[in-house]
Order: sequence, then C-alpha cells, then structure tokens
Amino acid sequence: MKTTDLAAIIEGIMFVAGEAVEIELLKEKLEVKPAAISKALEVLKEKYGKQSGINIVEFKNKIQFASNSAFAQPIEMVLNPIKEKLLSRATLETLSIIAYKQPVTRAEIDEIRGASSDYAVDLLTKNNLIEVVGRKDAIGKPFLFGTTEEFLKRFEIADLDCLPKYEDVLSRIKTIRQAPEVEKTLYNEFKIDELSEEAK
Repeated sequence: MKTTDLAAIIEGIMFVAGEAVEIELLKEKLEVKPAAISKALEVLKEKYGKQSGINIVEFKNKIQFASNSAFAQPIEMVLNPIKEKLLSRATLETLSIIAYKQPVTRAEIDEIRGASSDYAVDLLTKNNLIEVVGRKDAIGKPFLFGTTEEFLKRFEIADLDCLPKYEDVLSRIKTIRQAPEVEKTLYNEFKIDELSEEAK
C-alpha cells in the first residue's frame, strides 16, 4: 500500500472515530508494518502542522485529532455555548441514571448511556449533587455513586421515593437525545458551575 493511501485511510479513521485510535489496532486491522504506520503519520503530521487548525496528537501509543492550541481562544468562543448545551443534556442523563440505579459505578453508568460519563460525573460531584457512597465488591473496587441531600433540595424532592417513574425518565432522556432544543425538562432549571480547565 502506498504511504499516501495509508495516510488518507488513517486520516479518515481518525475523523470518523472522533477519539483516540490505538496504533496497534491500525497495524492489526490494516495489516501493515510499524514502519509503514510511522511514515503515514509523518505525512499527516506535516499536513496538519502548526499553522493548521487541526493537529495530530500522539500519546500512549494512540493518535487523535485535536484543535490547534494556538487558536484555542476563538475556537472556545464559538463552541462553548454548543458544548454547554451538550454537557447539560449529558449531565442530566447521567444524574437520572445515578438517581434510579444508585449505588452505581462509573462503568455501569457508561454502559447504560453507551458513552463516557467521566466529565458529567466529575461535574455533578463538584456541584455536590452526587457523592461517593462506597466501593463495589469487585475487581479494582470501583467507587459507587449516589445522590446527595443537595440533589433532593435542588429538585425539590422530599425523598427518592418521590422520583417520577423510571420509564417516564427514560422517555424524557430519549427526547433530550433526539431534540435539537428542549424548552422544558423534567427538572427545575438551575445553574451548574462548569469545571475549570485544571479540574477536567
């Protein structure tokens, strides 16, 4: 396979993946030697150089597209409002799962959502809506999360028995996922402080 063709294939894989791709996986699935991958990455790194809005970052034997840090401020100005909306939906979805499934681990939350909940869990913890309530008796002893008294106060719920039916919440989550804008939610509106860059 030509180096330029391999570079184009890897470029497409990274674009579609939207997250880090293991170099070993590329070698295995594309059936190419390490040297061929290295040459293809050199081509891509030259293409997405310092003057490009997109750079290629390589870490822990993985590669990923990332925005050029030199243009971080204008990119953030445009994307932050979009990011906040997406995060609010993901956060409410994560909070719903914890409320109904508690005590629950981060991995179990991810499995239910079908996506990573790391940022949402950290954000909810920072805002004292959830807390670590123990460790699961399993390999690695992962943390178990549950809701706090602050959660009940923020949502004006006397106790967890007063939560809406689980099926109704799942229906609302489906609506949140599909709708581009949601004017009304199951929850009272209140501000959640975003995590600082240092806390992410």
